[in-house]
This record gives sequence, structure tokens and C-alpha cells, in this order.
Amino acid sequence: MDWFARQLLHWFDDHGRKDLPWQQDINPYRVWVSEIMLQQTQVASVIGYYQRFMASFPTIVDLANASMDDVLHHWSGLGYYARGRNLHKTANIVAAEHNGEFPVGVDALVELPGIGPSTAGAIAAIAQQQHATILDGNVKRVLARYHTVAGHYSTSVTNKRLWFHASAHTPTQRTADYTQAIMDLGATVCVRSKPKCLEQPSACPLSARCAALATDTIGQYPEKKASKVKPVRTARMWVLHNGKGSCLLEQRPPTGIWGGLWTPPERELDATIDSLLGELGISHNRVSKVVEAETFRHTFSHYHLDISPSFVELSAKPNQLEEGDRTLWYDTHSQQPEVGLAKPAATLLQQVSKL
Repeated sequence: MDWFARQLLHWFDDHGRKDLPWQQDINPYRVWVSEIMLQQTQVASVIGYYQRFMASFPTIVDLANASMDDVLHHWSGLGYYARGRNLHKTANIVAAEHNGEFPVGVDALVELPGIGPSTAGAIAAIAQQQHATILDGNVKRVLARYHTVAGHYSTSVTNKRLWFHASAHTPTQRTADYTQAIMDLGATVCVRSKPKCLEQPSACPLSARCAALATDTIGQYPEKKASKVKPVRTARMWVLHNGKGSCLLEQRPPTGIWGGLWTPPERELDATIDSLLGELGISHNRVSKVVEAETFRHTFSHYHLDISPSFVELSAKPNQLEEGDRTLWYDTHSQQPEVGLAKPAATLLQQVSKL
């Protein structure tokens, strides 16, 4: 075990987090769900979602038996919804092909949907007691500063260097504790802005040999990705409601951004109410009021979407719609049925509930 790992484990024994929900009753399923939820999401935001998810789906078989709508309902608000869809896919594979038990080891785990090398390493190290390496965002930041690794994570050369360092430091003893320790250090001490070592070097167990701290270049690592101007797309969302809190939702295609989620019907910005009503088989005579609302922006990782909402009050709910199974009436007061909602949909439904 090298100096880096020894120092980190000494620090973890005294300062590491040991009371997070996924650190209790550890098994591959619980670790897996937590690792997927923590991708691109802060611990404080994840805890509540994780607890509700585990209460509803305590085992991987329970998750496999759930509907995709139910899974995405529990994921609503966490974003990056492909994570939730992949959880459901993997649960079904593990339940059907592995008798409800995760395969052991990184090589087998990465064959499952949505599980990359770092997530596989975390499951193997923490829950399967394997010697395995992780490299999540927190670990990348620690290693980039400690070794002054140049370049952005997205470049192949930089990523390979970080994996090399991550593997070299991972000990064969106490691998599970080390894995948690390096994630904790990145999350609580070696944070993105204002890492604690800048004011109190002793707060970090690695400060004595950290190359970035020694050269006063902490702010330069990890290197930021060159910023690009995000393109802007536009769309109109037609919020059809009955004036009493019921709103028409449409299910998105199963793949792509918001795949499988429910939103008010989204169409091109210049689409007309008549064309939408024609699609849905709703008579224009049912329209009692149309209100154009202020455009708002929803930002994805690669582009901005400017959404122009049109609130359309109907005199009564149509009994049957042409779109069939891809549409439903959602009660904004009871929040039923329980389906996965894209964030802009939830925002618009809150407005409907106040009408």
C-alpha cells in the first residue's frame, strides 16, 4: 500500500462519511442504484430520491417487475433520464439471466446497460470485496490536482493518465474503504471551488505531496473544457386542461432526451391549435379559452430549448383520443397517475393546478 492510500485511509477512519443511506445494508443492488443516481448529481440531492426509490423497489427483482412509468416517476426531477431507463433494463437482465444476483467482477458488470468501468469498479470494490478501481468525477479532481494532470477529462490522453494513477493508488487491502475514502475526499475537501487546503492545508491528508498545492496551481486543475456556444431550439407546448386541474399529457418516444417521460404535447413553434386538435381528434368547439404564456428556457447539456406554452382550456375532457395509449389525463391536484414527468412538464402542471 503506497503513501497516498495509507494517508487517505487514516483520514477516512476519522473523517470519512459512514452514515449515508447506501452505506447501510451494503449489497451490489444498493451500491449500484446509488452510483447511478450520483452521476452528475450532488449527494444532498440524491439522498431523498434514493430513500424513496429503495422503499418502493427494495430488491432488484422488485425493480424488474415495476413498470417503466413507475421507475421514471421515482426518477422525476433527477435529470439524465437515460439513467433510470438503464436501471430498469439492467434489473430485467439480472432478474432473468442471473437469477436476481449481480455478476461478480468489473468485466462482467460492464456488460450490463448503463454500467461503465467506474460504476462497475465501485460495485465490485464496495459490495463484492474485489480489488477494483473507480474514476468518478470526484476522484478525477483529486488525482488531477495531486499529479497535476494536464488536459480535460474528455480527452483520451488525459483520461488514460487518470486511470493509470487511479489504478496505481488503489490498494489490495481495504479496497472498499479506500474507494469510499477517495470519493469522500473529493466531495468534502478537494471540492471544485475553494478546496479546503487553500486555507488549511492540514484539512487534506494528501496536502504534503500534492503537486498542485506545492506549485500554487490548484485553480488550474482539473483543466476546464473549452466552452462552446450552445445552440438554441424552440418548441411550443400545448397545455390542454379542463379548468378543474386535469391536464392532457403525451408520452415521449422511448429513446432520446426525456425518453418515456410525459409532457404536454410538444410541437413546432409555428404549429396551430387546429392542427393539434386534429391530431388528437378533439373538436374545436370544446375550446373555451387559449392563453399564451411567457417563453421559458430549459437547458440540456448540448443545447437550450426555449419553450413557449399555450394554455388551452377545454369545456370538457374528450372521452377518447386519437393518440390512444400515448396520451393520458393527469390530475394536477392528486398528482395521479404516477408517471415520469420531464421538469418543464412539472413546472407547467404546477401552473395548471393554480388555475
